[in-house]
Amino acid sequence: MSDALDRAAELLDGAGALLICAGAGMGVDSGLPDFRGGEGFWRAYPPYARLGLRFEELADPRHFADDPELAWGFYGHRLDLYRKTVPHDGFRLLLSFGSRLPGGVRVFTSNVDGQFQAAGFEHVAEAHGSIHHLQCLDRCSDDIRPADVDVEIDPETMRAVPPLPSCPRCGGLARPNILMFGDYDWVPDRSQAQLDELTAWRRTARDLVVVELGAGRAVPTVRRYSELASAATGALIRINPREPEIRHNRGVSIPAGALETLTALLA
Repeated sequence: MSDALDRAAELLDGAGALLICAGAGMGVDSGLPDFRGGEGFWRAYPPYARLGLRFEELADPRHFADDPELAWGFYGHRLDLYRKTVPHDGFRLLLSFGSRLPGGVRVFTSNVDGQFQAAGFEHVAEAHGSIHHLQCLDRCSDDIRPADVDVEIDPETMRAVPPLPSCPRCGGLARPNILMFGDYDWVPDRSQAQLDELTAWRRTARDLVVVELGAGRAVPTVRRYSELASAATGALIRINPREPEIRHNRGVSIPAGALETLTALLA
């Protein structure tokens, strides 16, 4: 651990620009639930354990058409949770360090929780969308709008209480602008614009160092992007208590949590 921190610190010491790639594990130190594995999800949401419903089953867009109270019960609760969550101090440490670099700092994340924006980051590419934005379920248009809604949830059943969020254009049901499992109706325009901006920045960034946090293999979006972004230099720091290994033995692997590691590393 000490040797890995030393090597990671050397990489950061020579950084001209910083790219943060973050998966779900980044939010654990802020108190957000760990959805990896059925048991972790069910500990966070006991009503779903009683129903035998897993995260992958609930994060399915068909529920918005088949059982909208169930769907909005899940996503409405998460929307309220993320609004109330204060980002842990690791976010501040990364922002402070990255903002001092000549090329600045950018974020690529699969998280939909908006924690980086809440921590003050201005340039965030949200590959899977954002729970803080809505789209029309029936795609009457491709409009994406802020989720300026409050969803009442019955805590015993985890079902939403009508009225549910609606589309201002057609009056039909609205859904989060999130890429869900088996989702063919997600409107990707907002996320694609963010990704295009990130790609343009990467072309000009010099001495880029990539710090990847809390990204596992189950949904490999973040790991693939961090490996791609660091392929030419090998300047990748992977921080994850589980599955921290780096292919081809390039970069630095640190098997620990985000806040603990960032506090030690950036010191």
